Amino acid sequence: MKTYVIMLAGGRGTRMNAGRNKILLDLCGKPVIQRSIEAFSFIADEMIIVTRPDDRTAIRECIEPLSLSFPFFFADGGESRQQSVRNGLKAVTPEPDDIILIHDAARCLVDRNLIERLAESAAESGAAVPGIHVTSTYKICDRNGYILKTPDRDDLYEVQTPQGFKAEKLIYASEKASEEGIVCTDDASLLEHYGIPVKVIPGSSFNFKLTEPADLSRAKSILKGDGLSMRVGMGYDVHRFTPDRKLILCGVEIPCEYGLLGHSDADVALHALMDAMLGACSLGDIGKHFPDTSESYRGISSLLLLKETDRLIRNAGFRVNNADVTIVAQRPKLLPYIQQMAETTASALLLPVQAVNIKATTTEKLGFEGRMEGISSYAVCTVVGI
Repeated sequence: MKTYVIMLAGGRGTRMNAGRNKILLDLCGKPVIQRSIEAFSFIADEMIIVTRPDDRTAIRECIEPLSLSFPFFFADGGESRQQSVRNGLKAVTPEPDDIILIHDAARCLVDRNLIERLAESAAESGAAVPGIHVTSTYKICDRNGYILKTPDRDDLYEVQTPQGFKAEKLIYASEKASEEGIVCTDDASLLEHYGIPVKVIPGSSFNFKLTEPADLSRAKSILKGDGLSMRVGMGYDVHRFTPDRKLILCGVEIPCEYGLLGHSDADVALHALMDAMLGACSLGDIGKHFPDTSESYRGISSLLLLKETDRLIRNAGFRVNNADVTIVAQRPKLLPYIQQMAETTASALLLPVQAVNIKATTTEKLGFEGRMEGISSYAVCTVVGI
């Protein structure tokens, strides 16, 4: 199964007062379009950039420093968003079950976690979009400004991009709409019009569209870390040694004659980190979310539990900013595995490896760790609001 990305980059920047396409504007040292393309570099098998012919050279110059591992092509922008997407679709030849992600290049702060969740949901359900529950009250009015109805805001979402679809569903709806002259404001609306279900997954408040100068200022503040709500969490865990089990630390198997006793794989380091993450977000501890009385968690990889913990804190409006883990063990010697442990942990949390620090120490043969009865671990992490 391939993933095609259609990047819509044909704006004129009128409301931005930029005098040129806003996706070419600098944002903290990188053009907006470069940030958007980078965000999809981990998942794209092919990318179609839909833009005006006059902007192609400038966009190529933005892409050159990226050393992309996938091919990209250009398609001309249309008179409407719908026509632009249709032009992009003409440039791809997907199989029916391939995934097509359509993204507004002006939403350049979209993160990997959202993209992954969206692509997975599209593959499972056939069509998916990210959305945020509205918190304000909205009114439906007539053309003279009089209120006709107040919709229940529990049913309302602000929809974002990327929007993801199985190729056969999107292409069918696009071609049908073209034949019948149906015009919709976004890609999901086309499928809705033809009775094709579309699933909404949680979006991100960072994933806003750069439309006016204030949006550019907001994006700069976010990238610089200004005004973010930051919290700190601490975690601690301990497991005793037991024979006939693998020793797993930070998702890495460590050669040792003993493993650790526990309901899951007993990864003491990741358990401490998960507790730190949950504590920072006031979400309890791992015993609350992954009880050792549940058979579904017996022998489970703690990397899977770490990813689920990351999902829990993101749903609560936070993401991990950095993590520092200390493993206390007299034996075995862990130094040769530290880098691999950091990389594995960072990958699970969708973080750069520089944001994760793993340390190991002994107790100079004091305490239960020194007597080789078990291993303990401490973790501290910071989380920021999203």
